[in-house]
Amino acid sequence: MRKKKLAISLIFILLLTTFFPNTQVIHKVFANDEEFIVNAEILYLREGPGLSYPIIETLKDGQPLTALSKQDDWLQVRVGEQEGWVASWLVKSSEKPTAASIQKTVIAQVDSLNLRAEPSLSAAILTKLASGTEAQFIKEQPDWIQIQVGDYTGWVSANYVTVKDATVLDMPTSKTEEKEQPKNAPTTLSENDPNTFTITVNEVNIRKKADLMAKKLGTAKIGQQFKVISRDHNWVQIEYEKKKKGWVYSFYGTFTKQEVQQDLESTTKEAEKITIIYNGTNLRETASTASNVVARVDAGQTFSILETQDEWYKIALDDGQQAYVANWVVTTNTEVIQTSRDKEKDKAERKKGSLKGVTIVLDAGHGGNDRGTTGARGTAEKDITILTAELLKSKLQAAGADVVMTRESDVFIDLRKRVAVSHQADADAFISIHYDAIKDNSVHGFTTYYTNGYQKELAEYVHGGIASKVSLRDRGARFGDYLVLRENRQNAILLELGYLSNPTEERAITTDYYREQATLGIYQGLLNYFDAQLDK
Repeated sequence: MRKKKLAISLIFILLLTTFFPNTQVIHKVFANDEEFIVNAEILYLREGPGLSYPIIETLKDGQPLTALSKQDDWLQVRVGEQEGWVASWLVKSSEKPTAASIQKTVIAQVDSLNLRAEPSLSAAILTKLASGTEAQFIKEQPDWIQIQVGDYTGWVSANYVTVKDATVLDMPTSKTEEKEQPKNAPTTLSENDPNTFTITVNEVNIRKKADLMAKKLGTAKIGQQFKVISRDHNWVQIEYEKKKKGWVYSFYGTFTKQEVQQDLESTTKEAEKITIIYNGTNLRETASTASNVVARVDAGQTFSILETQDEWYKIALDDGQQAYVANWVVTTNTEVIQTSRDKEKDKAERKKGSLKGVTIVLDAGHGGNDRGTTGARGTAEKDITILTAELLKSKLQAAGADVVMTRESDVFIDLRKRVAVSHQADADAFISIHYDAIKDNSVHGFTTYYTNGYQKELAEYVHGGIASKVSLRDRGARFGDYLVLRENRQNAILLELGYLSNPTEERAITTDYYREQATLGIYQGLLNYFDAQLDK
């Protein structure tokens, strides 16, 4: 009997090796369980090493993981009592914070910057920060930075702040040194000390005392120079506006030794420049798209602003002429703008089932003072388009796509500027996300729009992906005359993901579950579309 069982076992093993020759383990096993943490807003724990495997659990930023093995770009991990696979590009090694990270300072670049409880646009707002507000850097993750300001600890969008590294000379090196230089003892300047402080950031607060919570007296802007009165650790006391005195953070400027006799007005004007953000931009005779073209210029060229007229800048050309340029094709940032990608350059090699080498622009409809439509139950369209775009972004990035957002917070973006972002990024796909409304509250369903013929195939693929995941009425992929599609040279579509004017549908499409299914459908449609292009 024993010999018979042994014979059966040998036959079974032989069959396995014959019909399943590649069943050996091909992934690397970690000798010592290595610790990682989630480095994304959300991360899916999957049953296997790939995006096609079912999701076991949704992990959150900062959640600890124990690595068990690795296969290609995927890690097998243990989370609590569960085991599964995660994308290796969305985790990072667990490290203790260094002294360098503690010594960073974060400066708000815009007014009314939301400080949120969690790194998500849907998280509760703790307070709003004014432009130039300084805060202590705690840690960062993609698109978000955690800070401490006053009694608040929260998260801000990394796109609307500047991070400055503290120098060793500006920071107390020990508790002893801190005692030897008490905070309320400003340094008296000698004749050889720098006597001029020049602002190097867009805008910074001038405060009554050398303290982040001190009363705000005014603001100083980039390029302005001030006489230095005294210094107190990381703060500098300056003279401004008819010999008034105030304090600014020394990280926001540079010190020089010179007489302050420069014309500050001309210095400020010199800083008032625009930079062209994509090639072939028209400069016109008057502030109108119907006006004659004076010249065509390329990305990266800068011009001085003479005056502002509605959505146009009057600028000075190098030959002494004057012209107008639309504000949606330029930036007023002083940083060098990258030119559009060269279409002839080789893209990253892409295989089916991934989006590596693909650039996708996500356009969350409306924003700021443009609420979009308002639902029958009070939903503001602008609020759910950004939530949908953020969720879709995480899926596309997990598949390897380079994702660009036209807006990442509640701000107004001109329609032509959204198109300009698409051109500047040289987008392989531009997806504008909306929710619909109509007077007849019985109308319901989702629709995908395209304007140009070359956009139709993308529209049909994405629409098919959505249809496979949501239960709403399928209104089809159809023609629609929308500016963000009509004026877009890239492959662009516009999605209407349901009717907010229908009370029943509004209740369904504003749920987390619907957004998850809809974005999964869009993701699948894009994946199918780009996979199909590889066969052509």
